[in-house]
Amino acid sequence: MRILLSLLTCLLCSLILAAQLPGTQVYVFDVTEGDSTVAFTKPQYLTAFNQRGYNNQPHWLDRNVLLLSVQQPEMQQPDIFRFDLNTKNKTRMTRTVSGEYSPKGMGDGRKFSAIRQEYIGRDTVLRLWEFPSNLQDNGRPVFKYINGIGYYEWLNSVQLALFIVGNPNTLALASADTDRPRTLANNVGRCFKRLPNGNLAYVSKETPRWTLVEQNLYRLTDAPRPVTTCINGSEDFAILRDGSYLMAGGSKIYRFDPIRNPQWKEVVDLRFYGIKNISRIESNGFGKLAIVTDS
Repeated sequence: MRILLSLLTCLLCSLILAAQLPGTQVYVFDVTEGDSTVAFTKPQYLTAFNQRGYNNQPHWLDRNVLLLSVQQPEMQQPDIFRFDLNTKNKTRMTRTVSGEYSPKGMGDGRKFSAIRQEYIGRDTVLRLWEFPSNLQDNGRPVFKYINGIGYYEWLNSVQLALFIVGNPNTLALASADTDRPRTLANNVGRCFKRLPNGNLAYVSKETPRWTLVEQNLYRLTDAPRPVTTCINGSEDFAILRDGSYLMAGGSKIYRFDPIRNPQWKEVVDLRFYGIKNISRIESNGFGKLAIVTDS
């Protein structure tokens, strides 16, 4: 049974990674929220240098700097790149035989983290690694024993929410100090975010129509509170400065404002920019939005 579970996990990991590799592009927009509208201005085609490659999983480090997982045609595996929108500089942050995905900043900026695809014998595992931002060494695992991590969110300097690949996929909480995950929910989407009120927002796939929910992390025995149903087929969301949510469908982006307009409303169609199928959106909380779209 243990061998069967190991083979199943490896197969699922391989399928997820294989599905991430088709060509994708990243655009950045300035966004300004109004009572009933969101204005999208100053578009930047961030990955014009890699038009035939893979560019995905953006994460903002601050107002104008973000990390991406990038695979150029000549690269065998994706590595993590850092982009500075002010200077227009890009820096390759990892250069390994393994593939790195889902980068995020850590603490005071001296380190960042990413999911690494590792090959151990005949097995392929997904583990969370941390790396120094000054590139002085090749990093080290965050957890000694926890693997199968597809996505994650730092809740503070040691606590994390983890998307664990399995059947079903699960959302778990873990501490880098203890290496023991606690399952929070089953059948979840890949996107989850800590809210200003301390709750964790994530997508539940327990019903045919997926639901965006909030979980009180200080009262884990409480059931998650439904926020709204998701845009059909969409599991990624962003949160704006005013607390409203964004989700995408095709080339369109929709807004849900829990207070002023508690229903999804289309705010922009980005077909004009050649954007056809938006797969991810990520807000920096200061008026910029990164968008991932099919090439």
